[in-house]
This record gives sequence, structure tokens and C-alpha cells, in this order.
Amino acid sequence: MSASEPTGQEDPQQAGPTLDRLPEDWDRALAVVAHPDDLEYGASAAVACWTAAGKDVRYVLATRGEAGIDSMPPEQTGPLRTAEQVAAGAAVGVSVVEFLDHPDGLVVNGIELRRDLAAAIRRHRPEVIIGSNFRDRWGESGPWNHVDHRELGRALPDAVRDAANRWLFTDAGEPWSGVRWIAFAGSSAPTHAVDVTDHIGEGVASLVCHSTYIDNLGDGAFDPDAFLRGSCQQAGETLGVRYAVTFELIPV
Repeated sequence: MSASEPTGQEDPQQAGPTLDRLPEDWDRALAVVAHPDDLEYGASAAVACWTAAGKDVRYVLATRGEAGIDSMPPEQTGPLRTAEQVAAGAAVGVSVVEFLDHPDGLVVNGIELRRDLAAAIRRHRPEVIIGSNFRDRWGESGPWNHVDHRELGRALPDAVRDAANRWLFTDAGEPWSGVRWIAFAGSSAPTHAVDVTDHIGEGVASLVCHSTYIDNLGDGAFDPDAFLRGSCQQAGETLGVRYAVTFELIPV
């Protein structure tokens, strides 16, 4: 996330028409996002539900978010945000957190990114992939989405196909064709939702782990607990539950 993305005034959860429940007939998921904190504005509460149910969820991040704090140089920001992301993962039961070390703010949907993503998919062999909003805007008329989110999200379906093709990236592990779908959190075109009522607390705790980053966004009134509960309460209306997180599910 960057200072131009949703804060307490915008809501990444889109609670439009009634949505289907996200399928949970799987055991292994890989969450692939651009920056530390991208998962913590809703998706991590769903992750807490899944890990509590015994599912294996792992994180792969394209960057370390080193360009995300204006008042800190990248060499200081990168390690700080890395540590905050590892702690945020632990708060929702995720112990595997990897970084691909693409440059923050300069992620490009190209061969290098596709190779690294395909290698990660082959390495972790997920049945499903969790991503974040790849669409141009947050909401139908909200702020312009970060370029890293757009580039990474649009590379993911191609990387899934690449990972299954043994003749592509032959030095990047054995092929894996077991991915069924990608679910993008925070999309302006949601299709499914997850009831996170029993694990909203862990979701809030994961967001709080990014305290240094949040404090440097310049919004002193931002309350992680109030923001996440308010966002997930609105999304909960789509399922008839207290709290939910929405996703756009795309078969691959």
C-alpha cells in the first residue's frame, strides 16, 4: 500500500449485491501481493479463518515496500517493513513469508516477474492463490490503484499457466498445474466473500503490526481496529453475517 491508497476515509471492501461464499474445499493457498500490508486491509482476517481450520497458507511478496515511507530512506524502510510483514503473517498463523525483491514502485508485468512468480508457484504448489486488487481503481470511482498492484495482479494468471508448462522457465523448478483459481481481495468487482466474524480480532492484530508504516502515512486519525471492523461489517451484509471479506474469484 502507498499513501495514495485507501485509508480510513475509503473502503476497499465492496459490499454490492449478495455474493457467494468463497469455496473452501482446498488445503494449500499461496497469497501473492506487491507490498507489506497489502493483505492486512481485510484479506488477512480470512487467512486467520483458514489457518485456524488447519489450512496451509503462505505469503510471497514482490517487494519489501522500501519506497513506501517518504521520511525514511529505502535502506532503512525495507528491513523495517519486512519485519512488520513477518509479524503480521504470524498474527494470522502464517509462518512462511518470502520476498522476491523486485523494486518497490517499479514492478513490471514482464518475463522476469512471470518467471519469479512461476518459480514460487512451483515451489509452494498451491491449490489456490490469493491476490489483491488488480483493477485500475479502488471502487468504481475511487482513487487510482498503485501500479505495482495492477502489474502484479495482471501477471498472476499468466504465471499460473507458466508454472504448469514444463517447457517454460525450465530452471525454475518442476511444473505445477494444481492451481484452480485466484481470489483477488479488495476488488471493485467482487464475486465471493468469506465470513470472518470469528477471526476479525486476528485480522486487526495483523494490521496493527504495520504500525510504523501506518504512523508515517500522515493520517493521525486512522484507527486500524475501527477501519477494519467497519470495512468488514459493510462486506458482512453480502453474506448476512457480522463481518466478511470480499474477493473477486477468477478461474485459471
